[in-house]
Amino acid sequence: MEQVDIIAEGLHFPEGPVVMPDGSCIVVELAAGRITRCWNGRKEVIAQPGGGPNGAAIGPDGALYVCNAGGLDLERFQSRTGPGAEGRIERIDLATGKVERLYERCGDLVLSAPNDLVFDSAGGLWFTDLGKRYNRLAETGGLYHCQADGSAITPIFTHPISYNGVGLSPDGGTVYVADSFQARLYAFAAKAEKQRPRLIATAPGMVELDSLAVTAAGHICVGTLRQGGITTFTPDGQSRHQPFDDPFVTNIAFGGEDMRDAWITLSTSGRLIRTRWDEPGLRLAFNA
Repeated sequence: MEQVDIIAEGLHFPEGPVVMPDGSCIVVELAAGRITRCWNGRKEVIAQPGGGPNGAAIGPDGALYVCNAGGLDLERFQSRTGPGAEGRIERIDLATGKVERLYERCGDLVLSAPNDLVFDSAGGLWFTDLGKRYNRLAETGGLYHCQADGSAITPIFTHPISYNGVGLSPDGGTVYVADSFQARLYAFAAKAEKQRPRLIATAPGMVELDSLAVTAAGHICVGTLRQGGITTFTPDGQSRHQPFDDPFVTNIAFGGEDMRDAWITLSTSGRLIRTRWDEPGLRLAFNA
């Protein structure tokens, strides 16, 4: 295990790390409804969209795009409902902090709890919807594809159990999706049309899967809950687990000159850490 550096502490359920060219890392604070930029020992609030911001990514216009699940009722530890808790896709101007809502629905389908997102090289946005859980009720979500300018959105697969992390293969031809409560990794063809998933693997043990990142070699690194760590899958379904000292290891992002710096969110303890990974991550389409 390489050295682990603590980049930021005292975060309110950090998620969605985005590694920036200046060496900082942007995270969402899901339990505080805000977006924060982190350096070694320093934090700066970029925006306060409210709700429950989750996955984040830089888009083709240089803005930050965010999946907002609507927020958590922390007393009952369930999804918030009512005004302000609408699931949505947001665009955030990093210079001004201005928040714009792009999507709250897909045709007749109201977005429930958008969770994670990734841009393809053409500027299309793939995102998952985890679905809300409240008062013993469960809403379903799915996998969607949309345009970054708010002009079009397409349902790819709806009514899964709990779609969470999403990422693209190095050649852009495959979309990987992690299902949290099934602890399964699925694959879709990267076509903006309705289709069914292909099962890659089920994670061993009593675990749940969260958000993910892909390596340059095409391995899929998934944040893993309960037995906290990163589970790395090969495209043919082999897996290995790297533990970290937090039961809710929610996400990983790659950066640095050789793309081997791994930024990982430890959400229960409110930390963002950085360590050296054993292989380089895949450069994202618009993280120049």
